[in-house]
Order: sequence, then C-alpha cells, then structure tokens
Amino acid sequence: MAYAVSAQWPGGFTANVNVTNLGDPINGWRLMWTFPSGQQVTQAWNATVTASGSQVTATNASYNPAIATNGTVSFGFNGSWSGSNAVPASFTLNG
Repeated sequence: MAYAVSAQWPGGFTANVNVTNLGDPINGWRLMWTFPSGQQVTQAWNATVTASGSQVTATNASYNPAIATNGTVSFGFNGSWSGSNAVPASFTLNG
C-alpha cells in the first residue's frame, strides 16, 4: 500500500493511493484508514470513498474490483485540511 500526497495548497490536497495485492487474488476490495488530522475527502476517482468522522472507507468501482496476486489497483482523491495534513498511520484491506 502506498499513499502519497501529490499536491497540497492552503486548505486542500490531492492524494494518490496504490494497493498492491501480495496474497491470493481479490475480487472486491475495501480499504480503510483514519485521518490523523481531521482531513476530509471532497472528491474521488477510481473508487467510491465514504467517511464517518475521521474513519474513511474506499471501495472498488464497478470496473476495478479484481486485484490479481502481485497486481496493483490505484485511486485518488482531493481532500480538505486545516492545521496540518498528516499522513494516515495505517491502512486495512478487506477488514
């Protein structure tokens, strides 16, 4: 799993996420993380992203549910922040 902030400006940012499957093939994925600084997702692509407070869940789009062994799926989003834009400490794939 790789999370990278590719652009940042006062109050906003763009992040790209790559999920690489090192195990058995996956058909349907859900990635969860917690924003440490209260950030919020405002727009996403290649995934459906929802949030409850700081807890964020990204699920596959209809066209990218499968991740083969050693395969990678990528998605991105725009977000908002105030104060700081710290990177999430951990991620959970499919629970």
